[in-house]
Amino acid sequence: MSDQQTNGQDQAASSMPMHVLAQYVKDLSFENPNAPQSLLPGQPQPQVNIGVDVQVQPMGEDVYEVVLKLHCEAKQGEGVAFLVEVAYGGLFQLPGLPQEHHRPVLLIEAPRMLFPFARAIVAGATQDGGFPPLMINPIDFVDLYRRQTGAQDQQAQQQPQQPPF
Repeated sequence: MSDQQTNGQDQAASSMPMHVLAQYVKDLSFENPNAPQSLLPGQPQPQVNIGVDVQVQPMGEDVYEVVLKLHCEAKQGEGVAFLVEVAYGGLFQLPGLPQEHHRPVLLIEAPRMLFPFARAIVAGATQDGGFPPLMINPIDFVDLYRRQTGAQDQQAQQQPQQPPF
């Protein structure tokens, strides 16, 4: 009976549309330019702006590098309290997935899988820099994909066709 369960689990695993081959920090930067003044008691609460970008690079047949980039800048008044940037990458394989499904899987599901790790890195870096950990709210990668696709569709109407990655 256990052999049948194992075979069923193997079949389910092999039918998954995406395999994570590796995850890694590609780039990490933390700046605390006004320390120690920015850490003194009585400083105003930092105003944080967060930028998100997802980049995809083909690496071989059905293998892609997906890099989730987070850019977080906190300001106290006119000064920068801290700046943290992380590029967190993953290698993903899409065996047997039709080509027309690669783009949405790579720009929605892959960054969704990478996000918790990149978020933890940002939280740790800000905490190690003397600030409370910056806990980034979940990101709606479907909305990000739709906005990116809409912008690319608009550009495509104005320019000749370019490859999607």
